[in-house]
Amino acid sequence: MKYSYVYILASKKNGAIYTGVTSDLIKRIYEHKNGLADGFTKKYSVKTLVYYEIFEDINEAIRREKNIKNWERAWKIELIEKENPLWNDLYKNLL
Repeated sequence: MKYSYVYILASKKNGAIYTGVTSDLIKRIYEHKNGLADGFTKKYSVKTLVYYEIFEDINEAIRREKNIKNWERAWKIELIEKENPLWNDLYKNLL
């Protein structure tokens, strides 16, 4: 089964936050970490994977990503801290 992922990256605790969606989480985070993804994350050095969710349906993942992107910043921080209070880099756990 192919999974899809919604993920949140941060530049540091309470720093810049980016929400994205992908069908290959390891590859996508690698691209962000190595400056291979142009745009916001490269410009603001947003490289730490602090949160992610797994979906069986890409359409559900896309809906969730859009939903989170419309949230207030405080809600996003609360979501991160509920699962990852220390804002650890979760990428290491994926490898």
